[in-house]
Amino acid sequence: MGARKIATVFGGGGFVGRYVVQNLARAGYEVRVASRRPDLSARLRTLGHVGQIAPFYASVLDDASVACAVQGADVVINLVGVLSSTRQQTLQAVNVEGAERVARIAAEVNVSAFVQMSALGASETALSAYGKSRAAGEKAVRQYRPDAVIIRPSVIFGPEDHFFNTFAGLARYLPCLPVYGAQTRLQPVYVGDVAQAIFMATQFSTLAGTELMLGGPQELTMLEIARFVLRVTGRHKPVFIVPTALAKVQAMFFEHLPGHVLTQDQLRMLATDNVVPAGQSGFAKLGIMPQSVTAVVPTYLARFRVGEAEKDTTVYLQGVKDI
Repeated sequence: MGARKIATVFGGGGFVGRYVVQNLARAGYEVRVASRRPDLSARLRTLGHVGQIAPFYASVLDDASVACAVQGADVVINLVGVLSSTRQQTLQAVNVEGAERVARIAAEVNVSAFVQMSALGASETALSAYGKSRAAGEKAVRQYRPDAVIIRPSVIFGPEDHFFNTFAGLARYLPCLPVYGAQTRLQPVYVGDVAQAIFMATQFSTLAGTELMLGGPQELTMLEIARFVLRVTGRHKPVFIVPTALAKVQAMFFEHLPGHVLTQDQLRMLATDNVVPAGQSGFAKLGIMPQSVTAVVPTYLARFRVGEAEKDTTVYLQGVKDI
């Protein structure tokens, strides 16, 4: 029997995390799912053998809990990040200081492999505070873990996503489908492919210290995405391209509501294309053929199709909240 392998996944109970945890479990790791709500991660136990997957309480805002979660681990993966600031969790505290804390403590206990989730739009010169915070987080991680593998995906899609599901939900309930940043290009990437890339980043020492930019095989504008969702769900509704001035007014209002459905910073993100530069695909480096939007998304948007039993709104919102 081989030596016991331990992996700690911060944010392992989230959208991407559950796929990462499953890949690690299949490879024989004992997985610690570290989060502020370990009770919500209990359902992940079924992804492995009895006792193989264990929810851990840990907050990236607290040294002691992070130290407890990484002690004795061979692999540490930090997936924690926020899109916008709240009173409890700011971009600076989570995306920068939190990433730095996990990297620093992982270095102190000599964890063999470290992976940090970032974003394709991460840049010190990004228009958005989110993009700047991700770049600052990468820099902070590199101070303590120069060998870290940085993962930079475009918008991630999958059955539990908060992207295509939101579009489909709006298409169901609104008389028209609003689109912001209509001509901005995205390169949506399948969650399973991102999780596979993260797993491979922990297995090959040749990847240490690299950045993996991950985008799917299709580049789509926001307008094309909206029309695709309407077509897939069989809804014949007009698309409303929201003018910039109106979008700014709406964002000023919506960002103060629970859920942060639309913020001014998100509008700034939509002012810049989110695609992998030519010749820099992380999937090409890994030998992964990423799955396309057209092949995957229709399979999970089927429940939104016209003629399907209309699900209760509260059920839909519960699914989104858990992402």
